[in-house]
Amino acid sequence: MDFDFNLILVPATVIFFLIWLLDKFVWKQRQTKGKGNENVVIAWAYDFWPILAIVLVMRSFLYEPFNIPSDSMVPTLETGDFIVVNKYQYGVRLPIINKKIIDVGEPERGDVIVFRYPPQPTISYIKRVVGLPGDHIIYDHGQLSVNGQKVTKVPVEFSREKDQLDTPTSIYHKETMGKHTFTMRELDGVNVARQAPFINYVENGKYSTENGLYWEVKVPEGHYFAMGDNRDQSADSRFWGFVPEENLTGRAFYKWMHKEPGLKLPSFSRNGSID
Repeated sequence: MDFDFNLILVPATVIFFLIWLLDKFVWKQRQTKGKGNENVVIAWAYDFWPILAIVLVMRSFLYEPFNIPSDSMVPTLETGDFIVVNKYQYGVRLPIINKKIIDVGEPERGDVIVFRYPPQPTISYIKRVVGLPGDHIIYDHGQLSVNGQKVTKVPVEFSREKDQLDTPTSIYHKETMGKHTFTMRELDGVNVARQAPFINYVENGKYSTENGLYWEVKVPEGHYFAMGDNRDQSADSRFWGFVPEENLTGRAFYKWMHKEPGLKLPSFSRNGSID
């Protein structure tokens, strides 16, 4: 998710609107020459700017589609999933600059969020909110705790065809965060936090011991701590830090299509809500 379509949509909408406006009140080619006889660019403005305006409003303030490019959220989301993101749930923001103009709500623990990648805001990332502003998170040999409460973690059987090719073995658990219950994937004998630079090297209350098997983090105000459901194959807040509130795009809430790479046809077998 590395391209903001609004970088094309916004200028195109503005340009066609200005052309329409100039012809409506200055040039008046549509009025004097009749429909179909005006300059072709003016004809395009009449035909396209209302459609572009509707699409812009929908994408910028209501809902926006995204495609999942990696396995960091497996098994909740697979590479090739197409999802819909609620853009207004965390506040109405201006397109491109992402500035909030109407405060509607804030993320809840366990939400799957799309946000602008903090080290490179032109790229969109998707992860799950593990820590809210002010939360104290502890990871202790595979067990997450938030503000002194252990996150419910129950082993489950889960069948995934791609896991047959994996070494080491995939291990699945059901976790519950807030109102969300979801399946989380780990790899037997692997602990990605061993190589996580943010967890291992940043001071100010964030530290790791026992080679990444134990770490703590205190989430500052105005920020969120996010992790992938594919815990041992996810570059997330453990690697690059907190998600600032101003980087939020919206909440991922629905899978509407899946498309494998190549010339394969899209599938709708994975359609459904995102927990």
